Amino acid sequence: MRTLLLACLVVLLVCATTVLADGPADNVAANVRRLPKLGIEVPAEQRAELEAGLAKLQLAIEQLQTKAQKDAQTALLLPDVQIYYKAVHDALAYQEFHAEKELDEAVQQLAAGQTRGEQLLRGEAPWTTQTGLVPRGYVSKIDGSVQPYGMVVPETYTNQTPVGYRCDVWLHGRGETNTELNFIRDRTHNPGTFTPSRALVLHPYGRWNNAFKLAGEVDVFEALADAQAKYAIDDDRIAIRGFSMGGAGVWHLAVHYPDRWFAANPGAGFSETPEFLKLFQQEELKPTWWEERLWGLYDCPHWAINLSGLPTVAYSGEIDRQKQAADVMQRALAVYGRELVHVIGPNTAHAYHPAARREVDERLAVIDKAGKPRVPHSVHFVTRTLRYNQNLWITIDELTAHWNNDATLFAELGSDFEKIDIKTSGVEGFTIHFQPGQWRKNEIGGQHLFIAIDDEFEGLDFFPYPKSDLSVTTSYHFADGKWKSGQRPADGLRKKHGLQGPIDDAFLDSFLMVRPSGQAAHEAVEKWTTSECDRAIEHWRRHFRGEARVKQDAEVTAEDIQNHHLILWGDPQSNAILAKIADKLPLQWTKGQIAVPKYGAFGAETHALIAIYPNPLNPEKYVVLNSGFTFREYDYLNNARQVPKLPDWAIVDTSIPPDSRWPGRIAAGGFFGERWEMRAAKPDAPAPARRPPAAKKSATRKKS
Repeated sequence: MRTLLLACLVVLLVCATTVLADGPADNVAANVRRLPKLGIEVPAEQRAELEAGLAKLQLAIEQLQTKAQKDAQTALLLPDVQIYYKAVHDALAYQEFHAEKELDEAVQQLAAGQTRGEQLLRGEAPWTTQTGLVPRGYVSKIDGSVQPYGMVVPETYTNQTPVGYRCDVWLHGRGETNTELNFIRDRTHNPGTFTPSRALVLHPYGRWNNAFKLAGEVDVFEALADAQAKYAIDDDRIAIRGFSMGGAGVWHLAVHYPDRWFAANPGAGFSETPEFLKLFQQEELKPTWWEERLWGLYDCPHWAINLSGLPTVAYSGEIDRQKQAADVMQRALAVYGRELVHVIGPNTAHAYHPAARREVDERLAVIDKAGKPRVPHSVHFVTRTLRYNQNLWITIDELTAHWNNDATLFAELGSDFEKIDIKTSGVEGFTIHFQPGQWRKNEIGGQHLFIAIDDEFEGLDFFPYPKSDLSVTTSYHFADGKWKSGQRPADGLRKKHGLQGPIDDAFLDSFLMVRPSGQAAHEAVEKWTTSECDRAIEHWRRHFRGEARVKQDAEVTAEDIQNHHLILWGDPQSNAILAKIADKLPLQWTKGQIAVPKYGAFGAETHALIAIYPNPLNPEKYVVLNSGFTFREYDYLNNARQVPKLPDWAIVDTSIPPDSRWPGRIAAGGFFGERWEMRAAKPDAPAPARRPPAAKKSATRKKS
C-alpha cells in the first residue's frame, strides 16, 4: 500500500511539473513543447465576424495614416488605435486564441479600437485624459511594430503640473498565453499589485516572455519614452518594480541602468543563470566556454556594486523557491559591505504578502520624499561590455577586453569640487560629464582643477574649467603606458557602445533581414541558410512579437544601409551584399573554405559562417551573417536560459541538423578583440594582464 501511495505521489508530481513547466520535464532538449502553444480553432462564423471587424478598423487606420502625414498629434496617438488591430489580427493569423472567452474579448477590443479611430479622425482623443486603466501603444524602432503598454492613472492626475508625477514601471510575471490580446485585457481590468497614490504606473508588455532582456529591455525604455511624451512624468522620480519574471527584469535593469531610477523593487524572479537553473530547474549545466562568459551579460551578482547609489528594496515570500534571487544578491552586496534590504512575506510562497506589500510601499514612499540626488559625489560602476557603460556622470568608452573579467571604475568627487579621484581596472577610456548647472564649485578664481587617475596626478590643463553654464565634459584614454587627456584619436575600428557585439546585440536596434537572390556555392549550405533564415523570421514574431523587415539583396538601398543593421543570409556567392564586403571581414569565406586566422580552415561544402561585425559599407551599423537571436526553443522554457548562446563569430557544421539548442554543430567560435580583430581564445585563457599600478605622486596644488 505504501509503495502504491509513493508511486501515485510520483505520478502527481510529474504531472504537476509538466503543467507548471518547472523542473526536469522541461530539461529534455529532444522533446521541447512549442511556445507559444497553438490555440483553439476559431469557428468559421466567428472568424468571419473578426475578419470583418479587422477590415473595418484597418480602413480607419489607413485614413488616420493619411492624416498623420500632416498632423503630429495624430501620428503620436495613432498607435493607441493600432494596438487593438494587431492584438486581434495576430491572435487570428497565428492561432493564438487559447480559450473561447478570448473570442468575445477580441470583438470588444475591435470595438474599442474602432471607437478610438473614429474619435481621432474627428480630432478627439478622450482616452488621453482618462484616469484609471488606459491601454496605450507606440511604434518600435527595432522592427517598426506597434507594441502595447498599459497606464494606471490616478484620479488626481492632471498634466497641468510644473513638477510632474512619480512613475512606477511595473514588470509583469511570466505568462505563456500572455498574447497582446490578453495583455490588453489585463491592462483594462487589473490595476496591478501596487497603485501608489499620486503616482502613475506604467506596465510594459516587454514583447512577451523574455524577462525584459534583449528586445524586451528596449521595450521598457521605448514604452517609458512614449509615456513621457504623453504624460507629465518627473524624470527624477521613476522607479523600476516587478515580481516573478518581472522581478528578474528589475534586477537586470537596476544593475545595468542604476542612474535611471530613484528606487528599485525586485520581487522573486532570478538574478543569475547557473545557480538558479540548478536549483529551480534541477538542470545539469554543461556550457561551452563562451556561453559561460556570456552569462556575465545578465548575471547580476557581477554587477552588484552598481546598486551602491540606487535605493533597493527586495521582496520574497519566505517559502518561495525564487527567494534564491535575493539571497544571491544579498551575498554579492555583502562583499562590498552593503546589506540588502530584503522584505520577506512570512510563510508565503510565490506571492506578495499583504503586510509585506504595505511595508515595501511605505519604504518607497519615504525614498520618494528624500528625492534623487542630482550630483552624487561618488560613482561606482562595473561592466563587462560597453553595451552597459554609463552611470551618473561617468561613461566608460573603452575596455581592455570584453567578457574576460569585470571592468571597474570608481570615481570620487572632492567636496570642494576641485579634484576628482578615479580608480580603474580593465578600462582604457572614459568620459566625465556634468550637465549644465551641475558643477557647483563656489569659487573658481585662478585655481586649476585636478584629476587623479589610478594614482597618477596631473594638474595644469588636465581637467578643463567648467563652461559658463556650469557644465563639464572631458575625456581620457590610456596610451603609451599612461593616461592622456581627450578621446583616443580615430585609428580604425574599435569596439564601442552599441557596436561591441555579441551577435544578439544587433537585435536591440533597427535591423533588416536580407535574403540572397543567388545560389550558394554548395547545396548543403544553401539548404541550411534558407531554413535558418525562415526560422529566424518566424521566431522573431513568435518570441519577440514583431514582423521582421525583410528584403532581397538586390532591393537593399543606400538608405537601408544607413538606417539598419543588415542581417545577411547566404554565402558570398548567393548574397550580393555579402559578396561586396567579404574581403573586408577578418574571416575569409571562399567557394572552397572558410579560413579563420589562428583557428584553421573549414570546408565550405559543409560549413557556414555566423558572425557580427561593423558593416564595411557603414561602420556605424552591424552586419550579421546567418543568424537571428541565438537562443532557441529549449531556452524559451525558462527565462534564465535566455542568454546569448553564441559569441561574435562561429563556424557551424551544416552536416549536423539544427535542433532546439543549436543551429548545427558549432565547430569553432570566439570573440573579436577590441579592434574587431581575430584573436585566439581558449576556455582556460587568462584575462589580459592589467598594467601595474603607477607609483603614487604627491598632489600639490598648482597656481596659475
